[in-house]
Amino acid sequence: MRTLAICLGLLLATRLGFAGDVNRPNVLFILVDDLGLHDLSIEGSTFYETPHIDQLARDGMRFTHGYANSRVCSPSRASIQIGKFTARHGVTNWIGAASGMKWNRNDRLLPAEYAHALPAEDTTIAEAMRQAGYRTFFAGKWHLGGEGSLPTDHGYDINVGGHHAGSPPGGFFAPFNNPKMNDGPAGESLPQRLAKETSDFIEQERDQPFFAMLSFYSVHAPVQTSQALWKKYRDKAPALKPEQSRFRIDRTLPVRQIQDHPVYAGMMESLDNAVGDVLATLDRKGLRDSTIVIFTSDNGGVSSGDAYATSNLPLRGGKGRQWEGGIREPYYIRYPQRITPGSTSETPVTGADFFPTLLELCGLPLERQQHVGGTSLVPLMKGESIAPRPLYWHYPHYDNQGGEPSSLIRLGQWKLIHYYEDGRNELYNLADDPSEQSDLSLAMPIRTARMQKQLLDWLQGVNAKFPEPDPRYDPAKTEQKFMQIQTTGKQKLERSHAKMLEPDWSPNPTWWGSLISND
Repeated sequence: MRTLAICLGLLLATRLGFAGDVNRPNVLFILVDDLGLHDLSIEGSTFYETPHIDQLARDGMRFTHGYANSRVCSPSRASIQIGKFTARHGVTNWIGAASGMKWNRNDRLLPAEYAHALPAEDTTIAEAMRQAGYRTFFAGKWHLGGEGSLPTDHGYDINVGGHHAGSPPGGFFAPFNNPKMNDGPAGESLPQRLAKETSDFIEQERDQPFFAMLSFYSVHAPVQTSQALWKKYRDKAPALKPEQSRFRIDRTLPVRQIQDHPVYAGMMESLDNAVGDVLATLDRKGLRDSTIVIFTSDNGGVSSGDAYATSNLPLRGGKGRQWEGGIREPYYIRYPQRITPGSTSETPVTGADFFPTLLELCGLPLERQQHVGGTSLVPLMKGESIAPRPLYWHYPHYDNQGGEPSSLIRLGQWKLIHYYEDGRNELYNLADDPSEQSDLSLAMPIRTARMQKQLLDWLQGVNAKFPEPDPRYDPAKTEQKFMQIQTTGKQKLERSHAKMLEPDWSPNPTWWGSLISND
């Protein structure tokens, strides 16, 4: 942390009237884990029920081409905190993943090394807000480093539940076993608890504005819900047609094709209710008009690997994958004083843009050397435009969801994916082909070569790290593994997910501890 800069910033903020200025807007930043764009009713889901989040979207501006900065969590979260694309800050994979020779899954490449904590030399959005006199609060998933790189080391006055791990250590019902949060009563819901902690912070009387980040562990694995919600969505699940399968092999793994997972649907309802509780607190306190509310996710829904929980169709792929399903997100901003309800923007935007956008909305000076990847979206809120710009993604790793080491560039309607295993490219016209089914790289070699050069030049310019060949690679083992995935692996998936819809299905006797004994 830059202690001297913070002190000078506080002094400057006081002289300019920033610190303690009750007329400045509050900020509530709601970040969901592993939430896909089409997991919300307002974005087309007919199975999940999300009325509170839907209303939040309608009350502000929906960015219909909103992107996470990575296909997995930690890199995206770092980009939100410090306003840079992932190749610049170096957190290019989820923190804790193996790299180099420690990666031993018989893949062609050794994943690149990466930073295992949020860079201490960077100024976070929380530090910038605190310098300006804001009271700062964090609740939920952090996953940007452990001791020495926790929320309280990066500008947050209060931290409830944020530590090194990316999954809730005790699951989604108490006891939570979270080292940074006291346990509640047995069976307490984790999203409801995080919502309550955030609401309690908002309820506190103060003479200064607040910046609160509610960072849900939902809807990340383990996928858990109550018996009552499972039954509700089991009864609601659409019936498969006789010839229909839940999963389709897409290059490396089966990918879910239908939203009918009753446990995941229950998690979605719990998440939505928790969001509704915090928004109701703003209303009850009379803070609705004076509070900026942001809602987004850190990567796409888990359609392959892990719990195979949701479908992102019509977008291709999901979490961990290089296509739109892995990076397109719900992206909403509500601020009644500046944003017309029901407004939309089709301009491509990313998580790195939140930093400068919040500074400008709060009347604070931009820090252009810090949020170098971000652009303020305030002009879009006025019905104006921002300058066209390339967007970059860099993921020189493998993952648990079947994604391949690759880098991406989006330029206008065009998106190029460059793969590191064999150097090939894919080129898509997202305006005509949002599902990325028609690779135009061979039909448009000039555009492909030009975009590849622009992407690789930029990566070299920011000192990005790249994967290298793995001398241990055995192609025969790859072929054997793929044959197993196509046959018995896919069949096992189909059976296990069908079983969740049977009337007598039960995960365990206590439903993950959500059933509280009356003895």
